[in-house]
Amino acid sequence: MKKLILTIILVTVLTIPSFAAVKIRDLVNVQGIRDNQLFGYGLVVGLNGSGDKQQTEFTVQSLVNMLDRMGITVPQGDVKVKNVAAVMVTAKLPAFAKAGNKIDVTVSSVGDAKSLEGGTLLLTPLTGANGQVYAVAQGPLSVGGMNVSAGGAQVTKNHPTVGMIPNGAIVEKEIPFHLESDYFDLSFGSLGVADIVQAKSAINSFLGTPIATITSPTSIRVDIPGEFKNNYYDFLSSLLNIEIQPETFARVIVDERTGTIVMGSDVRISTVAVAHGNLTITITNQVDVSQPTPFSDGETVVTNNPEITVAEEQTNLMVVPEGVTISDLVKALNAIGVTPRDLISILQAIKAAGALHAELELM
Repeated sequence: MKKLILTIILVTVLTIPSFAAVKIRDLVNVQGIRDNQLFGYGLVVGLNGSGDKQQTEFTVQSLVNMLDRMGITVPQGDVKVKNVAAVMVTAKLPAFAKAGNKIDVTVSSVGDAKSLEGGTLLLTPLTGANGQVYAVAQGPLSVGGMNVSAGGAQVTKNHPTVGMIPNGAIVEKEIPFHLESDYFDLSFGSLGVADIVQAKSAINSFLGTPIATITSPTSIRVDIPGEFKNNYYDFLSSLLNIEIQPETFARVIVDERTGTIVMGSDVRISTVAVAHGNLTITITNQVDVSQPTPFSDGETVVTNNPEITVAEEQTNLMVVPEGVTISDLVKALNAIGVTPRDLISILQAIKAAGALHAELELM
C-alpha cells in the first residue's frame, strides 16, 4: 500500500508542468528587423444594397475614375453606388518578406456604408510611409458582423463595416535590410527589469563570456564574437532560441467591436459590490393605410405609427469578496446570464473603482 501511494505521488510530481519557459525570440525585436505599416484606398463591390449612399461624393468619383481607366465613360450623375463602398486597406509587411509572399489585410469603410458583408475588394495598391508601393490587395472579404434592416427596424451584430482578407495581398517589393557588423540591439518592449536582467544573464551564460550589456530598461546590446561575424544569422538564431522564464503580467484585453474578452488567470479583484441592469429600447414602425370608400372623393392616406418600448431587467447587488480571481467572477456573472458586452462594462467599472488589479486594455 505504501509503495502504491509513493508511486502515485511520484507520477503526480513528474507530470506537473514546470513554469513555462519562453524563447527570447518570442519576447524581443531585433533592431532593424521589424514590420512595416502599409495602407491604401480602394473600392469594395458586390454589396447587397448596403454600400455608400449617393451623397458620398468621393465614392461616386472613385467609381467614375476607375471605369474611365478601363475605357468606360459614364456621367457622374448616372452612377449608383449602393452596392459599392469606399474603404481604407491596411496591412503589415513582415521583415524579410519576399516578392510573391502573401500577407493579411484589414478593410475598413470610410463612407456611410452599412455593411461590407459579401463584398469583394478590387485591386488596391498598398504603399509605405515613403509613398512606394510594396503590395497589392484584392479578394473577397470576411466580415465578423452583420447589419439587417427592414421597415424601419434594424439589427446590427458586431462590427459589419470592418473586414479581413486572409492572404489578401501579394508582396511586390522587398524592403532592404542593413545590419551592424559588430553588434545588435534587442528590444524587450513592455517586459519588466527582472526579465531584462534574466535575459542578459542567459545570453552571457550561452557563450560563457559577457557579450550582453543592458543599455536601457527595455533593451540589451549584444556584441558579436569574432568567430561568428561571418555566420551572423546562425549566431542570431541560436541566441534567440535561448529560453527564459518571464514574469507574468495581470492583464485583461477587451475588444468592444466583437465583444471578445481575453484575460490571464492571475488577475485578482478586491472586495467590490456589482449591480448591472440591462436597459432595452425597442423602436418599431407600423405603416397604416386609410383607404376611402369606392366612388368617394376621399384620398388614400398613409400614416406611420412608431412605437417605443423601454424595458429594464431587475438586477440584484452582487458582492465580490477579496482575492477572487477574474475567472471566478466571469463564472458567477455567466451564471446569471450576463452577456459579453455587459461584462465589458462591468470590468471597466470595476477598474474605475480601483478593485481590478490588472491592466485593462481596450482594442
